Amino acid sequence: MAYAGNPPWHELGVSVDSTAKPHEIQKAAGLDWEVLKVPLRYSRGGKDRESGHYALIRSSDGQFLDTVRSERWTPVQNSVAFEFFNHFVRAGDMTMEVAGSLSDGKRVFALAKLKHCFRLAAAAEDATQGYLLFTNPHLYGHSVDIRFTPVRVVCMNTLSLALGQKNNDYRISFNHSRGFVEEEARKLVAVAADKLADYKQQADGLASKRYKPDTLRRYFRDVFAPKVPPRTEEPPRSVVLAHEVVETQPGHQHAPGSWWNAFNAVTYLTDHKIGRGEATRLGTAWYGQGKMRKKKALDLAVEYAKAA
Repeated sequence: MAYAGNPPWHELGVSVDSTAKPHEIQKAAGLDWEVLKVPLRYSRGGKDRESGHYALIRSSDGQFLDTVRSERWTPVQNSVAFEFFNHFVRAGDMTMEVAGSLSDGKRVFALAKLKHCFRLAAAAEDATQGYLLFTNPHLYGHSVDIRFTPVRVVCMNTLSLALGQKNNDYRISFNHSRGFVEEEARKLVAVAADKLADYKQQADGLASKRYKPDTLRRYFRDVFAPKVPPRTEEPPRSVVLAHEVVETQPGHQHAPGSWWNAFNAVTYLTDHKIGRGEATRLGTAWYGQGKMRKKKALDLAVEYAKAA
């Protein structure tokens, strides 16, 4: 992993100059390799035979990434993501911030910061910045994915607005069988400002509504332990932690007692506290159970705030 500017919230990677170009960040992150699709063969009766399957391997060291069961499936090279961002960086529309890989190179990502940001109506110092996250999985059955991702700067809490959305303007994905279509991907940049404005409206609404102790308890149980009976004597540890951090987490002073704090208690725990380690936590926060939890937390917080 490599990053430009301040260290990312997950505190991983190596620093590069803030003026670094996309291909320079790619190299610094150790992603300047290609994915090779190699036929898998087997031997039977003294003869080598074609299996009809293929191995994806990393060109730099021969590391095995995955097995492909389709001749049509074509790897999207890492350079494609950085070339995509290079167009917008040159135009001044965004800056490259972070690039790296997870799971031994099976999932490559690049994160670019947009020009757009917003601040809470109730607190000018509480800023949320808009990003584009480009994910290139070298895994059979997984698509290239570009999504709009806001980050609350004061505590580096992240959210993916692609999740659970019926409006595809929040994300674009490409099946490896048809390849990457840059013109379609560029449409996402054009609507990013509008989507950040939508999120600002939700954030201001959450910051303006106060929770009550009983509804806060229900909210955290709904998010972290929906299947645990509410009358259980000992609530799950995640629920206990959420109550502990709701008014102590970074940025809590900007909207005390509000549903904005309640929602961000979930994102804070998911991004910074829950999990076995930083790399695992980053993976689940962006791609796994954590991303689903955060989207659910936003939807529920909006519902509770409307009823407040």
